[in-house]
Amino acid sequence: MSDTLLVTGATGQLGKLVLDQLLGSGVEPTRIIATSRDTAKLADYTAKGVQARVADFDDPASLDKAFAGADRILIISTDALDQPGKRLKQHLAAVTAAEKAGARHILYTSMPSPETSVIPFAPDHLGTENAIKATGIPYTILRNGWYMENLFMALPHALETGQWYSSSGEGRLAHIARADAAKAAAAALASGANESRTYTLTGGEQRSTDEIAALVAKATGKRLDVVHISDEALAGGLKGAGLPDFLIPIVVSFDANTREGHINMVTNDVTSLTGATPVKLGAFLEASKARLAG
Repeated sequence: MSDTLLVTGATGQLGKLVLDQLLGSGVEPTRIIATSRDTAKLADYTAKGVQARVADFDDPASLDKAFAGADRILIISTDALDQPGKRLKQHLAAVTAAEKAGARHILYTSMPSPETSVIPFAPDHLGTENAIKATGIPYTILRNGWYMENLFMALPHALETGQWYSSSGEGRLAHIARADAAKAAAAALASGANESRTYTLTGGEQRSTDEIAALVAKATGKRLDVVHISDEALAGGLKGAGLPDFLIPIVVSFDANTREGHINMVTNDVTSLTGATPVKLGAFLEASKARLAG
């Protein structure tokens, strides 16, 4: 009998892409369980035969019910960053529910190098990884790199002014398209593999902020200069722009993490899992002109 595959956060940006990849690769819809707090948003998938179940990471009882009968469970990390400790508590509840359900394999979307990262929520990921390992259940840890789509948080405004303020210095990173991360997650989920593995998912090219700015300028035809500033100056600018206080140190830490070399790795793990080459940043930016325009 084929494994039943469960995806949490199935209405989120990554979760929906994982569902699309599973269905597009020929996985029978009846083998897929998609969970969300709002299953009405999964109507397009249930019409195809996917099972939709309510799962609230703040309600462990709902997770127990949602995970019942699932063989391979993909836990997509939540976005609860406004309250310290909340995200890890949610993840641990999901791990416990997966163990109770008798899952044969647990998959989890983590982040690169959570052991050394300076990003404030890195301990959430490391704590979740350790909890999964402690269950003794075979696992796949997918350490997703920085999404190309995250550039849309800063670039439209930067292009308006022609200046991109950054404290990343000469640090480099290999952005990955969210779709490539989803393709890798779907492949790992549907693979049936039972060995425990940790993958770090990155794009194939490592670039500095100045190099990224040059690619953006080429794609859009607009000048974009990087203004290198300190972490403190960046935090002040974010506060002046009205960013919520709890988000400011998180956003600043992304640049600091890059500057300090904690996310400068390039791996072939996407290709190993999918057999495909991840999209290049230049091509992604060229295809995203409308979004970059703001």
